[in-house]
Amino acid sequence: MKHAKLANISDKYFLKAWELYELAFPLEERRLKVAQSRVMKNSNYNFDIVINNDQFIGFILWWDFETLRYVEHFATSAHQRNKGFGKLILEKFMGSSDKPIVLEVELPNSSINQRRIKFYERIGFKLNQHYYEIPPTHKGQSPLQLLLMSYPVLLSTNDVDQFIKICHPFIFKD
Repeated sequence: MKHAKLANISDKYFLKAWELYELAFPLEERRLKVAQSRVMKNSNYNFDIVINNDQFIGFILWWDFETLRYVEHFATSAHQRNKGFGKLILEKFMGSSDKPIVLEVELPNSSINQRRIKFYERIGFKLNQHYYEIPPTHKGQSPLQLLLMSYPVLLSTNDVDQFIKICHPFIFKD
């Protein structure tokens, strides 16, 4: 498996990754392409794709902050699911730094959301129960309530407050 960081939306594999991004995440959790192009210029942001035997496997879109890494979006191609790639990608990511990792999940109000949470828990993430919401990603939308998961330990209320205060202005700039 090879990882490659895409620098802009004209890079090879971007359109393949963008297609998966639009299929895998609801509108209220994703950027428009023009906003994605802008965020990719931020040195803290990483748009990493994964290739195996010249096949696009998926992506991990993440931020590298001073005290933590935040996984904004992670998905594997529908043709590559249930082959262990997701676990391998995340385990490699988890082992690549000592910084704690934070990611968001949808509330466990459907079987798919529950399965996603269980997947992250099986590889070591902890489900935090603090109230948490993200600001609207598009005009006319309301804030979206989500849950935070963290690795290797649970977050304190202060950790969540600091994440919102320090990281949200970068993540939700557009």
